[in-house]
Amino acid sequence: MDIFEAIRERRSVGLVKDEPVSREQIESILEAGNWAPSHHMTEPWRFIVMTGEGRNVLANAYADIALEQAGKSPGDYNEAEIRAKQQAKANRAPVVIAVAVAPSGSPQVNRVEEFAAVHAAVQNMLLAAHANGLGAIWRSGEPMYHPRMQQAFGLNEGEQVVALVYLGVPQLPLPVRTRKPVREKTVWIESDG
Repeated sequence: MDIFEAIRERRSVGLVKDEPVSREQIESILEAGNWAPSHHMTEPWRFIVMTGEGRNVLANAYADIALEQAGKSPGDYNEAEIRAKQQAKANRAPVVIAVAVAPSGSPQVNRVEEFAAVHAAVQNMLLAAHANGLGAIWRSGEPMYHPRMQQAFGLNEGEQVVALVYLGVPQLPLPVRTRKPVREKTVWIESDG
């Protein structure tokens, strides 16, 4: 698949089949992420791959965070119901990859650039998933930044989850989309000479 074709045709795919994804495909996607650019060649990305029962790590973290939030609001709540809902969120795809940033402690490294590098790694992964015939979606949201999520994935202080990449075989054909012409979003600054 041509890179420009992959860029134009890739879509966020939230509905995937409950079919296994091969380890070879997962490793190919991880390898694509590993080749993202990083300033000072710090390679600040970390990948936590969850399949099968391994997704319970994510489900339990989601549930603990939701229960904490429910406890802050008045009224009764059903813990089993909340846990079931969060379990379903973690099982929306046969593979979930938590992508985290582990910023370098070097004084010459800008922390913001470390996050940018990991975001580039995620984009590489999404393109690689598409090239492998898989659907993927980059999920985020407030629970992802909660300390309980960092604990669930064994992250050290200063490390942060930046993406939950859900992977699987798409249930439906990918939609065709269009974009506004790039010329409408571009300013050229050229020399006179």
